[in-house]
Amino acid sequence: MDRDQLERNQIPFYFVAVVLAAALGLLAPGAADPLETLVTPAIAVLMYAMFLQIPFLDLRAGLGNRRFMGALLLANFVLVPLLVWVGTRGLVEHPAVLVGALLVLLTPCIDYVVVFTHIGKGDSRLTLAATPVLLLVQLALLPLYLALMLEGAGSVEISLVPFVEAFVLLIVLPLLLAVASSAGARRSTLVAKWNDAWAWLPVPAMALVLVVVIASQIGVVASRLDDLLPVLPVYVGFALLAPLLGLLAARLLKLSTGEARAVTFSAATRNSLVVLPLALALPESIRALAAAAVITQTLVELVSELIYIRAVPALIRR
Repeated sequence: MDRDQLERNQIPFYFVAVVLAAALGLLAPGAADPLETLVTPAIAVLMYAMFLQIPFLDLRAGLGNRRFMGALLLANFVLVPLLVWVGTRGLVEHPAVLVGALLVLLTPCIDYVVVFTHIGKGDSRLTLAATPVLLLVQLALLPLYLALMLEGAGSVEISLVPFVEAFVLLIVLPLLLAVASSAGARRSTLVAKWNDAWAWLPVPAMALVLVVVIASQIGVVASRLDDLLPVLPVYVGFALLAPLLGLLAARLLKLSTGEARAVTFSAATRNSLVVLPLALALPESIRALAAAAVITQTLVELVSELIYIRAVPALIRR
């Protein structure tokens, strides 16, 4: 199997990983704690592999598309937060679930959204080029959104220290290493070969992350299903409405077909794998349930993406 075949078949590959992870987590609950310790390093490896695919040294063309960037920012940081705020008001009496839902729904995806955009015939190259901007803006705005939307949700104390640690380990270090590798590839054939080898790894790394994340948390999801039931309608409603908000932003900025599809996928796809370590860094009283809420969104979203890759091209025609 060559790299193109691996990338074309990655969706069924991911679903096999999810099924195996769920079976492992439910049939061997003793593996949950060891696997949880692998979550952060596995995500760090994935982020480095993903960042290496971003053309950091050639971003000007993608970032220079002001209408696309405007629609992307409008959808993800204005329209979607409004939807999340309205949709989560019913969770105020469930603070742990509310925190998990807010963490995942307020952060646009920066990894496998590129894959789904490509399969859904959107402009995945623009999505890839916009990844650093999405990442930086969500990190800047997430504390503000959490402060506003958690008001009245009881005494939920969130320490900034674990967030900073997770940001450094999962984002800053992989990003700096990827930029250095990209720059070095232009001067060294050895570094270029290193980068070429890593180009094979985003799909296996994503599958590994899905395995360690779901296998380590699915037991909590199963055992706390009654507590998680209130968030399920929120996630289903988000899956139905968020793509329409992306399409609205694209129409307002008069984007082309490929650009509009890319914004639609971005608005609907969330950053669950990256924010999970943030949920695991919450106070012990709410940590397990908040992390379970994040994983629940991942499971709903993976099913939704199978619908999006058919529905979005049909909805947004040339």
